[in-house]
Amino acid sequence: AVVSTQSGHYGRERKFLETIELQIALKNYDPARDKRFTGTVKLRHVPKKNYKICIIGDERHIDEAKQLGYDCKSAEDLKKLNKNKKLVKKLAKNYDAFMASDGLIKQIPRILGPGLNKAGKFPTSLSHQENMEEKVETVKKTIKFQMKKVLCLSVAVGNVSMETDELNANIMLAVNFLVSLLKKNWQNVRSLNIKSTMGKPHRIY
Repeated sequence: AVVSTQSGHYGRERKFLETIELQIALKNYDPARDKRFTGTVKLRHVPKKNYKICIIGDERHIDEAKQLGYDCKSAEDLKKLNKNKKLVKKLAKNYDAFMASDGLIKQIPRILGPGLNKAGKFPTSLSHQENMEEKVETVKKTIKFQMKKVLCLSVAVGNVSMETDELNANIMLAVNFLVSLLKKNWQNVRSLNIKSTMGKPHRIY
């Protein structure tokens, strides 16, 4: 199934690198009554090649981010958005994830409103004791499972240019972690599919 998903994109030339998603359908689960779960797990390999991250930093972190070539914004830059919902939504859409200096993180809801949180992209905290490059790599490898009102979930586990072994390792890690979050483990899983952005789904369970 993994090989089919990877090779399914070849016939047609794409202008972008397709992401491979793990799609999960649950059963024996009542989103209204059962506790909604959320959890994050770090994969072995970065699933998205063109992962875009933005550092919301104090002066020191902004200097460091510029040296490393990361996009960055100061608290003053964010204040210019004036809590405008459209502009905050656009900011959230432009990036896969955000990181913020630990001294700034509490101010973000006050400066921006709830926009980043609603988009599921509230920043990860970054302290001066941490290595920025290593932390960015960790964030790039981390995926989030969040149970909402529907019984279907999907997460990016790789891309079509990855080695099959790398993709398999990511899928196994993601599936085992998700199953550990479920109340009845495998009994809550109806089906598992993997699918590239433009390809057909391939059932793996």
